[in-house]
Parts: sequence; structure tokens; C-alpha cells
Amino acid sequence: MSKRKLSLPAWIFIGMIAGVLAAGEKGVMIGKAINSMTEVIMQIMMMIIKLTPIGVFCLMTNVVAVNGASIVGTLALVIGVAYLGYFLHIVIVYGASVKFLSGMNPFAFFKGIAPAMITTFTTTSSNATLPVNMECCNKLGAEPEISSFVLPLGATINMDGTAIYQAVAAIFIACCYDVTLTIADMAMIVLTATLASVGTAGVSGAGMIMLAMVLETVGLPVEGIAIIAGVDKIFDMGRTTLNITGDATCALWISKMEQKKKAKAAAVK
Repeated sequence: MSKRKLSLPAWIFIGMIAGVLAAGEKGVMIGKAINSMTEVIMQIMMMIIKLTPIGVFCLMTNVVAVNGASIVGTLALVIGVAYLGYFLHIVIVYGASVKFLSGMNPFAFFKGIAPAMITTFTTTSSNATLPVNMECCNKLGAEPEISSFVLPLGATINMDGTAIYQAVAAIFIACCYDVTLTIADMAMIVLTATLASVGTAGVSGAGMIMLAMVLETVGLPVEGIAIIAGVDKIFDMGRTTLNITGDATCALWISKMEQKKKAKAAAVK
């Protein structure tokens, strides 16, 4: 069995880290520079987040101007359907998972994870919420080494909310273009939305970009995305909150398994 070789950028990155560590006190200056760059990037992100409502208003104005005022009521109905799916998934799937897999009271879980959910709802980014989510999970009893691995991984591949959003949006766009979807088309939407959600980046608005692939799979016009672009931020708030809740559920479950494993090993000794 052949071993996987590291790429050249990976070796360069490792070499840079080794050089910084070997430099001792002089390497601290580079570390401070990196921290300063991180702070600058965070400030830029906060500026973008503050300007987002203005951008959403402009997009929504364009949607209403092109499609008429009646589109507002229709979009509100679609948003309601999506949020109903988010709510049921959180309560039924994640609530049951926490109860039966982690042995935790679902109300205690949702109360403990509330700061992370609020942060995600406002930033619409799984990656930006990682520090808060880790802190909440650790307070709920997750092992720090497990949460530090599971949560970043979940922020990359666990996108249940995005899958729900893409399925709802695809059916809505089909109705707008008066396209009748067959059972096979709907099954393909579900499959493609699930697969596309795995490859969606954990940043704000990424789900709408992957929606184009879902639409192309069943022959729907990609330009239909413009109809929901103005309210995508509202969709994004709910779907990202659902995503990080699933990450926390998984981190607590794996921590519970590891704790049981350690308890059995200690009992044998």
C-alpha cells in the first residue's frame, strides 16, 4: 500500500512553522504579525457583516421591481416552509440524538448551545462560530480534543440545513417557471442537494452558489436563483444555525462514546 505524499505547498508550510519555532524569541515577532493579520481580517469580516443588511435590501428591491410586489408574499411562504423544516430537524433529529445517543436532556443541550446558535444566526458562518461552538460543547461535557476535531470537520461537511434549503429553493424555482417535476426529478433534487451540501464551504452565502448545480441536474434555469437572491440571507440564518447544532450533537455523542470506553478500560485495570 503506497503512502500518500505531501504536496509542495504543505512542505513549505511545515518548513515555515519549523523555522518560526526554531527562531525562538525572534520567531515570536512573526507570530505577532500573524495575529495582527488575523485581527485585520476579523475587522474586515465585521464590516462586511454590518453592511450585509444594506446589500440584502438592495437585492430585495431588485427582486420586487422585476417580479412584482406579489413575490414578497410568495417568498415569505417559502421561507416559512424552509424554517419549518429547520425546526423539525433540530427538534426531532438532533433532540432525539442528544437524548438517546448522548444521554443528555435536550432542553439542557439547547440551552447550553444557545450562544453558538445566536452567533451563527447573526453571522451566517459555521467557520466564524467555531470558537463559540467549541466553548459551548466543552461546557456541556465534550472532550476538548474531540470537539477541536469534530466541530471543524462538521463545519466543512455537515450541512443538513443547506440540503433542506436547496431542495425547497429548487422546487420553488420550478414552480416559478411552471415546470412540473416528476418523482424521479424530486428524488434527484434530494440526492444532489445532499451531495452538494457536503461540498459547501462554511461561509455566508455559499449554499446559494451550490444551488446552481442542483438546478442544472434537473434542467431548471440557473437564472432562477436571482428570484431568491434577495432573501437568501434569511434562509442562510436558519440553515447555518441548523448546521452548527448538528456539529455540536455529533461532538457530544463521540465524547460520550470515548468516556464510556475510558471507563471500561479503567474498570478492567
